[in-house]
Amino acid sequence: VHGLNEEQLAAKQVEIIDIASAETDYWSYAIGSSSFDFSKFKSTKSGRGPLLDGWQDNYRPVMTAYKLVTIDAPYWGFGYRLEQALLAGERALFIESHRNCFGWIDEWFGLTMQQIRELEQQGDCLLNEKISKPVLLTDAADCEQRFTHSSERQVQQVVHT
Repeated sequence: VHGLNEEQLAAKQVEIIDIASAETDYWSYAIGSSSFDFSKFKSTKSGRGPLLDGWQDNYRPVMTAYKLVTIDAPYWGFGYRLEQALLAGERALFIESHRNCFGWIDEWFGLTMQQIRELEQQGDCLLNEKISKPVLLTDAADCEQRFTHSSERQVQQVVHT
């Protein structure tokens, strides 16, 4: 899937991620952990769930995601430990994001690709606004709307200060 050469294929490690597992480690606390109990969760829109022991053998479809993480920390003495710690963090991040994806299934199940793209754009705009980064404007209407709202905020801020 990732076009790896023979040496890279020999070195790869495959991780199976069980989103229903309640297992936690240091990274679960550092990244955050959702409060979903998938042994009791059932989607009203898709009918999927609950995820009980052995759910991966009993449910179809089961999502397969190919994610490639490469970490090389060539520091003598602690490089291997650093690599393992970073890989554990990535694994926890993947588990949490996939848990959230399934836990929020009723919010996105049945949406069209266009609706999903619009939600992504809204999320990008909100995030960029929170961290005060420039926003990529895609068309004239988007530009007009963005600058109209930002100039109104600036006027309100000037009045209130």
